[in-house]
Amino acid sequence: MSISTLSQDLTRTTLALLFIGVLITACFWILHPFMSALLWATMIVISSWPLMLKVQELLWGKRSLAVAFMTLLLLMILVVPLFFSIITVVERSDEIVDWTRSLSTLSVPAPPGWVRTLPVVGKRIADNWIHLAASTPAELSARMTPYAGKVASWFASKASDVGIMIVQFLLTVVISAILFSTGEMAAAGICLFARRLAGQQGEEAAILAAKATRGVALGVGVTALVQTLLGGIGLAISGVPAATLLTAVMFMLCLAQVGPGLVLVPAVIWLFWQDQTLWGCIMIVWTMFVGTIDNFIRPILIKKGADLPLILIFAGVLGGLFAFGIIGLFIGPVVLAVTYTLLSAWVVGDISGEEHGADAKN
Repeated sequence: MSISTLSQDLTRTTLALLFIGVLITACFWILHPFMSALLWATMIVISSWPLMLKVQELLWGKRSLAVAFMTLLLLMILVVPLFFSIITVVERSDEIVDWTRSLSTLSVPAPPGWVRTLPVVGKRIADNWIHLAASTPAELSARMTPYAGKVASWFASKASDVGIMIVQFLLTVVISAILFSTGEMAAAGICLFARRLAGQQGEEAAILAAKATRGVALGVGVTALVQTLLGGIGLAISGVPAATLLTAVMFMLCLAQVGPGLVLVPAVIWLFWQDQTLWGCIMIVWTMFVGTIDNFIRPILIKKGADLPLILIFAGVLGGLFAFGIIGLFIGPVVLAVTYTLLSAWVVGDISGEEHGADAKN
């Protein structure tokens, strides 16, 4: 091959790679506003695909009816509760501000004796509490008024963010409906692309990624449900008011991986405030149990979806959550699962090749 021909081939290859890189970058740039909704829709469809097939069987094998049902279900779960919550907050924003200001007219009782006995911070909390209890209504009003203004400004500043969130949810539902209707075609295309890219190992990695996504969804959803039921039972038995509402809030917090502590810990404080020491002590133990049980349930459920080492799943869930937020709960285990599978196939294949080579020499 002459030098000029080699130079032309190198130039052609370089330009082709550059052109492909520009196309990929342009595609990501165009799809960037929809990337979050596309990721969520993909995770939702992969996780709920068996449910969609069951619904299709019940609806006389009609895919269109099954897609319509799943779309309405997503709307009921994602958009409708958020929409009505926003309407309620907007309609009662003035009442919320007035309620915040009215707190200043309430009489603050003296702190219980056990507050001062708390280690490290007990004396400081008790002194500030006594100072607050000795304040006049005018002083309390002067203290609470700035906070009321902050509450109103906070709601105003978050209005645009909430609007963007609603649009993202609607995009997620629309993309999910499209993927539900063309799921087999999309799955076949991904498998063909993975096989073209990395052979049989690539296709196996793509299938494992889907199983890992489904396993994470199962682990997160079932764990949140178990924690919510146990926490709600504790709230109801201990006599905490508005237990149903608090249980609903706890379920959303568990799904967001915040945990039930933001609901159960204030409930424990309220019980001690009401001098229900026995129930308060019981709820402390129950809160510790409910708040830590997810560390055992979630990895086991995820492992049922994808047969991977437990430490890999645990690292993927926590690392993905810290790196990417809530969506990282799915991205983290999937990335680690695909990497682990490809590395295992490469190492095993390389070892097998060496062994065959040694046998041939012998």
